[in-house]
Amino acid sequence: MLAKPMLLIVDDEKPTREGLRAALEEKYDVYLAEDATTATELLERERFDVLLTDLRLPKEDGLQLIARAQSLTRPPVCILMTAYGSEDVAVEAMKRGADDYISKGRLQIDELELRIAKALRQQTLAEENVSLRVQLDKKFGLENIVGESPQMQEVLETVRQVAPSPSSVLIQGESGTGKELIAKAIHQLSRRAQYPIVTVHCAALPATLLESELFGHEKGAFTGAHERRIGRFEQANGGTLFLDEVGEFDASIQVKLLRVLGERTFERLGSNKTLKVDVRLITATNKNLTELVKAGKFREDLYYRLNVVPIWLPPLRARAGDVPLLANGFLKEFAQENQKAVNEIAPEALEALMHYHWPGNVRELRTAIEHAVVLCRGNQVTLRDLPATVRGWPSGPGEPAAKPLLEQENLTMDEAEKQLIIRALKETGGNRTAAAQKIGLSRRTLHRKLHAYHLEGF
Repeated sequence: MLAKPMLLIVDDEKPTREGLRAALEEKYDVYLAEDATTATELLERERFDVLLTDLRLPKEDGLQLIARAQSLTRPPVCILMTAYGSEDVAVEAMKRGADDYISKGRLQIDELELRIAKALRQQTLAEENVSLRVQLDKKFGLENIVGESPQMQEVLETVRQVAPSPSSVLIQGESGTGKELIAKAIHQLSRRAQYPIVTVHCAALPATLLESELFGHEKGAFTGAHERRIGRFEQANGGTLFLDEVGEFDASIQVKLLRVLGERTFERLGSNKTLKVDVRLITATNKNLTELVKAGKFREDLYYRLNVVPIWLPPLRARAGDVPLLANGFLKEFAQENQKAVNEIAPEALEALMHYHWPGNVRELRTAIEHAVVLCRGNQVTLRDLPATVRGWPSGPGEPAAKPLLEQENLTMDEAEKQLIIRALKETGGNRTAAAQKIGLSRRTLHRKLHAYHLEGF
């Protein structure tokens, strides 16, 4: 059985206090106080859901009590009662933190119960929104984007700078590099975060359906349009629209998109009514839009509208130093998901991960670690747990197969990383900048690791 909400009634007139308790105690766990001092002591000792207070109290009034209640870790719903109602008092009550205001002269218990229930619902929704925002920040915030390499640090800095602005962003990179994750991080850090981010994977839709998907349609607009349907632009109003693979747009879609960007208006298919929309547009592509513009397949004016702030995501093979960080993050995720006590990656398995070319980028690495965790028999992912393609260390097209890095077996993760750094320094003749680039680390991170492994004099 659910506990009743806790209600504190504060009134200096005993008949009023007792009358309200008798009327409300069936639905609420009721406490009484005759003045602000007693009420404050109760508020600090108990966790009340509702504070129902009279305006006129001895010494301190109800407005002061409500203001003090706002400093609590979890303020209760506050409702002010007064026999001396006025618009000025109502305004001041709301400024102090009151959720509602009711006149004692016209007080009906049924109405009071409805007001309390409504205020409690609003508080619950507000708390759920805060909780959801925290969850979204954890899932889509910058801390969820892993990367110590200089390339990724530059990406993250650009995200921080562009997020507060309303400007359009074009994210470019190979499939699997995390373009959607970057788009969601920008949205979460923006002033539009309380509104939705709507994602459209344009490559998955034929051109005949894409226009309806984006702009919506009226009933009878085309065969099969049995009812009105709002499009993604309307769904994202106030928030962010993320269009993935914009290089797939045909000429007619490009014209309509250009108009939305310029005029912030559009029409649904089958309608002459012009609709206004307020949307921040983030787009992504794995194609070279500059080449498409030169070939006449993508409008130059649209390209410049989309490419106000460009972000280029490097392929995983260009930031090999981030592979251990990403792999261990995925390891924790899938170990928890599969309820397995897998907590580390063996050095020989890590070596294979760092030498593989990763044509599918971060998405392929994630799948490889999931595969390994599912097949892992102990608490350590070994070489045999990895997919066969990864175990073979295939290199990029036209490149020779990578040579094994580790010269010893049964090394710890730190020892494996130390050998990786030593080899990079040897191959670059001790040039630290070149060595850092070779293993995908910033020079600053390499310097820190050289100090940690006592390799400063190398």
